[in-house]
Amino acid sequence: MAIERASCPVLNTLRFCTNNSSKLYNFRKKHLRFPSFFPRNFSSSSGKLYTHGLFVNSSSSFSNSTQETPSQQLALLLEVEGVLMDVDRLGNRQAFNAAFRKLGLDCANWSQPVYQDLVKKSMGDEERMLVLFFNRIGWPTSLPTSEKETFMKTVLREKRIALDELVMSKTLPLRPGVEEFIDEACEEGVPVVMLTAYCKSGEKQVRSIIEKLGKDKMAKIKIIGIEEVKRSSYGQLVLGEGVASDLGEQLAKEARKAVSAEEQRIAKEVASILKLTVDIDTTSSEGLQNVVAALRAGAEYADVPVHNCVLVSGSLSGVAGAERIGMPCVVVRSSSTARAEFPGAKAIMDGFGGADLTISRLRQIQGS
Repeated sequence: MAIERASCPVLNTLRFCTNNSSKLYNFRKKHLRFPSFFPRNFSSSSGKLYTHGLFVNSSSSFSNSTQETPSQQLALLLEVEGVLMDVDRLGNRQAFNAAFRKLGLDCANWSQPVYQDLVKKSMGDEERMLVLFFNRIGWPTSLPTSEKETFMKTVLREKRIALDELVMSKTLPLRPGVEEFIDEACEEGVPVVMLTAYCKSGEKQVRSIIEKLGKDKMAKIKIIGIEEVKRSSYGQLVLGEGVASDLGEQLAKEARKAVSAEEQRIAKEVASILKLTVDIDTTSSEGLQNVVAALRAGAEYADVPVHNCVLVSGSLSGVAGAERIGMPCVVVRSSSTARAEFPGAKAIMDGFGGADLTISRLRQIQGS
């Protein structure tokens, strides 16, 4: 983005770099104001705070990683939705139909072709899907025009409840080969981290997907949710309330938001003029910051440098976050991303095992 290349002083924000032998986050003193309860040489279980930087020597659940040389190190970060389970293919359409039944909308029942057509035309925007569908078949006769928005929110709320119930049930399976993929990683001593901090669904629902792996596998992996991100050294430094942002950082944040919004507005106008449908990256700067924080926290808990980790992603936001911090990324397509393009990914796979994603192939991708 152009905003990243700007030389305006207001955008001279906090920058981080990672060292192979340790994690050294350099920052400029003028960007941070530590509260009075922070001693000058603050010590904690996660590291020491020096006058000119933060040295992180985080404790890790993965003891083997520190015994390897940096060139041999590898940590595996996995998203859950779309990667561990193809939630959209297995449950999204059924959840919509369950919501329609609960609300007494007998005329609404989406078959697979109808659902796929709506997804394609709306670019996955579920509210837009409802608008397209009811514009096609007619809105409920008892519904005033002024209450259409409230009606759609009610449908989406019931749909989310139905999908949560489906996900938390035992009826939806994990993706074929993913359990063997995780077993292979654990056998080779590769740290496995599951990311739930920036998932679309609630963390409770996403963790219920992870629980399908069973207790034995869960004991070998690390789950990084919102609380784990907040407790990480990066999270405390960048997202924590203990460090107040100065005026320059606040202005930079607002500038990034403004530029992102303007880029999206211009792209939509051009698409309208050309009568084209375009795939616009609507990831907000705040949303991207959350993804970056989760990825850095995952690397920290794995005790492996960011560039030696590989993210297995199923989302555009995950790929964008990995690209932002220089973390290699591999995409495993799901039904919701079957036609999406991921220019920032190092490889795109259709599944796990065989000709698709394996640990040996992952090592080849990491080294390429």
